Amino acid sequence: MAHPVQKTTLYVGGLSEEVNETILHSAFIPFGDIKDVKTPLDQATQKHRSFGFVTFLEKEDAAAAMDNMDNAELYGRVLTVNYALPEKIKGGEQGWAAQPIWADADTWFERQQQEEEMKRLQSENRAEMEAAEELHRKKLAQERDGEKDEENEKKDDPMAEGKS
Repeated sequence: MAHPVQKTTLYVGGLSEEVNETILHSAFIPFGDIKDVKTPLDQATQKHRSFGFVTFLEKEDAAAAMDNMDNAELYGRVLTVNYALPEKIKGGEQGWAAQPIWADADTWFERQQQEEEMKRLQSENRAEMEAAEELHRKKLAQERDGEKDEENEKKDDPMAEGKS
């Protein structure tokens, strides 16, 4: 199921290490009122992971910021700016770290099972279709043979010819 894109939140990728939430806020504020700025931190290094999110109050401001800031340079790095996907896709508010490692494996396993089931059903259907087609061909062949037999019987029957 496709989730609607949040037209007020922008994903900003390609951030250099020096860029913090304050700098990101300053870079995007010319386009309109900002509700929120986030730069998720890497748990191990406590540095951001070279991307962030800027949420505007108005869709139009977000669109203007995206148009102007995509491929722009900030602290010597070229930015990638586009609409952010809803957080639900990334595993909810807490992110993937909060999900058990097997959660993904389970969905993968279920998907594999569903695909196997689909293949099995498709091959069964294919076999049934082929059997039905074969039966239909035999029936047609029998009908054709039956017509030939009737014609042959008329030719072989001396009484049928003599009674005209």
